[in-house]
Amino acid sequence: RREQARLKDSVVEEDTEEWQKDPHFTGLERVGGVDLSYIKGDESRACASLVVLSYPALQVLYQDCRMVAVSAPYVAGFLAFREVPVLVEAVQRLQREEPQLQPQVLLVDGNGLLHPRGFGTACHLGVLTDLPCIGVAKNLLHVDGLARDELHREQVRSLQRSGETFPLTGTSGKVLGMVLRSYNNSSKPLYVSVGHRVSLGTAVRLVRACCRFRIPEPIRQVRPHPREHGRA
Repeated sequence: RREQARLKDSVVEEDTEEWQKDPHFTGLERVGGVDLSYIKGDESRACASLVVLSYPALQVLYQDCRMVAVSAPYVAGFLAFREVPVLVEAVQRLQREEPQLQPQVLLVDGNGLLHPRGFGTACHLGVLTDLPCIGVAKNLLHVDGLARDELHREQVRSLQRSGETFPLTGTSGKVLGMVLRSYNNSSKPLYVSVGHRVSLGTAVRLVRACCRFRIPEPIRQVRPHPREHGRA
């Protein structure tokens, strides 16, 4: 908890790059996605994946999927301590081997500020790499009074078209993230939250811009490969 609190002090919840402030993201050329996928029946090994896509074409420029040993135990609320070190290694490997392909922003399959202590995987990875990061989750994390209750389901049903959103406001009064309908043909929303060096509004706009289907391409493109290794 102390380490989490120390790192959390470094999180920047606003836009820091010029391209983020442009309505068309002019200047953004490379968007990354990361994911960690466990071997079925073996929680000690995983496939750490990093992909970099061009923007706005969303063509794959770089892929890295490596089997890694995962030594830290799973503890609810502290998942980042188990997963982020190998994701940081993947980013550093890219920076060494193909520095010209370093992503200008990372989409993380997980949460950012939408976390029991406001410091999810997207925040943790962002602080350690100093890259803008966005949390993109497929399910609602029940924190600060947020719950997948009937009111929440009704709000989700009210999202009729791609791009429609509503804020996730906790009982504390803080907006922890945004619910986004990312694709017309899917009624299942995404839960977008700030990771590091990006505002919530920019995070939502960029996630939507990266969606050809429900899941944004930088995350969707890292997912097929781990299945070859028996993804759970």
